[in-house]
Amino acid sequence: MAGRRHQAREVVIQMLYQLDLNPDATHGSIRGQIQAALPDESLNRFAWDLFAGVTENRVSLDQSITAVAANWAVSRMPATDRNAIRLGAYELIHTDTPASIVIDEALELAKSFGGANSVGFVNGILDRLIPEAKRTRKANRAEPQPAVSED
Repeated sequence: MAGRRHQAREVVIQMLYQLDLNPDATHGSIRGQIQAALPDESLNRFAWDLFAGVTENRVSLDQSITAVAANWAVSRMPATDRNAIRLGAYELIHTDTPASIVIDEALELAKSFGGANSVGFVNGILDRLIPEAKRTRKANRAEPQPAVSED
């Protein structure tokens, strides 16, 4: 069973996709759709914060993505992949969510909404976008801690 935040991310990816198809869609109409899809207030707020964060930072996110996406213009990426990457990039760069969770969630979204090659494509780009601070935290968690003797 998918987690509650995964459900919120699914709604966000759908709204980002909708905005791609209809750039004239208002944030008010999208907010209403998020509220209808996620009646739980905390999930609704989480989804809206992600959606608003991606849309407000879209230019800088696209620049970051372009910098690591060899030979791929963001505008030429499949819309579902592009939005899974944007959402993942936003969470990696602008939130405290651990990189492993962000990437796992983005890969699940790519599986659900993308094509046959989406998972590898999304993973490859997001892996290159992990900020150094999150890489260090990830590496520190992976290193075995020395045992403390009680002499």
